[in-house]
Amino acid sequence: MPARRLMWLRTRLLGIAAEIRDSYWFVPALIAMICFAAGLGLIYADAVLGDAWLGRYEWLYGSRPEGARAVLSTVAGSTITVAGVVFSITLAAVTYASGQYGPRLLSNFARDRGNQVTLGVFIGTFLYCLVVLRTIRSAEEASAETAGAVRDAFVPHLAMFGALALAVASMAVLIYFVHHVTDAIHVNNLIARIGRALLRDVKRYRDDSAKHGAPVTPPGPDAWACGAPATGYLRSIDADSLLESAARHEARVTLLAGPGDFVHRGRPLLLVEGPRTAELRKLAGAVAVGRKRSPDQDLRFLLDELVEIAARALSPGVNDPFTAVACIDWLGAALSELDRLPPLGGTRKGEGGRGALTMPALGFVDFLDVAAGRLRHYAARDPIAGARLHSALRTVAAGSTEAAHRALLEREMAALRDAMDKGTD
Repeated sequence: MPARRLMWLRTRLLGIAAEIRDSYWFVPALIAMICFAAGLGLIYADAVLGDAWLGRYEWLYGSRPEGARAVLSTVAGSTITVAGVVFSITLAAVTYASGQYGPRLLSNFARDRGNQVTLGVFIGTFLYCLVVLRTIRSAEEASAETAGAVRDAFVPHLAMFGALALAVASMAVLIYFVHHVTDAIHVNNLIARIGRALLRDVKRYRDDSAKHGAPVTPPGPDAWACGAPATGYLRSIDADSLLESAARHEARVTLLAGPGDFVHRGRPLLLVEGPRTAELRKLAGAVAVGRKRSPDQDLRFLLDELVEIAARALSPGVNDPFTAVACIDWLGAALSELDRLPPLGGTRKGEGGRGALTMPALGFVDFLDVAAGRLRHYAARDPIAGARLHSALRTVAAGSTEAAHRALLEREMAALRDAMDKGTD
């Protein structure tokens, strides 16, 4: 397979994987298919094994065809009804959260595995019961289907036991779901989940030395441009494929935008210093562009979510400084970790020093601007939030070992004090 085709395929698969993670349908569909297959498998096992082995396990069976149908019909009808209720509750929770905390938090609820598993279990139980129900035959029905030959009734006892087990599991999942939804929409829990995810991402970036390169150097005058493949947000970049292509052709590739940036179709996205080969002309295939931002490679995404919740909490219509304080606490914790994070991006060399890839650099100043600079205007109008933001910045500065970072923090604290003084005049 040509290198450019392989690069496009890998980027496409990464994009599909990101879309699946952000979707609400994949996990429920997967669980439903597993339950459907389990129903077919247990029916086959019942048909092969027969009833002889059940003599020692009377508690497993005892259902006649009519009773088995009644049980399966009851389980199927109740589970599909509850599945509709579960979906309605999820929509209500999503509507409430988007109205209170911001529409960008919808992706958090769509990615929530608890909601997905709950819906999947109920739909899977419904499909399982339908599959098993259609195989139950009374003696009269079985004989009629074989042109009058006398045949025994067929009740798949193993499959019936599976249906009862799924019914019990559905009730357990329903109890969990009620608790989970009330827990998920509690603002402090929501903020804590975003904050913990942010800290995990910072640690992942800190441990991945490949994310850190040498200082950025501008491209030369002979560089030629590759346009963006689509209009939208840059969701992911296959940096390894870009670097491999650059090394093969001893070229230098410079990305003009990073994850989370908005790009325009056909506008320059990469600058290439090297031969105009077919592979290098297709380098834009190594980036995935979508309709919305993704936290997978965009470290600023979760920072923006916390800032958005805090800003909405401090708006005159809401006036909830304590929600803003919770966001500021997690932003301060994130800044403490980002203080120890080497600059992201920069220039990476290919194997043997051949070729190079330069990505936009992101440093502490950029993260500080997102976490504190964008929130300063809102926090300055509220004494509680303003004091907590100043305290968080002071704590980060006290623990910083970088003189440049301390200077940036001191400057931000001074700007916050000035804004608070103007707000109280």
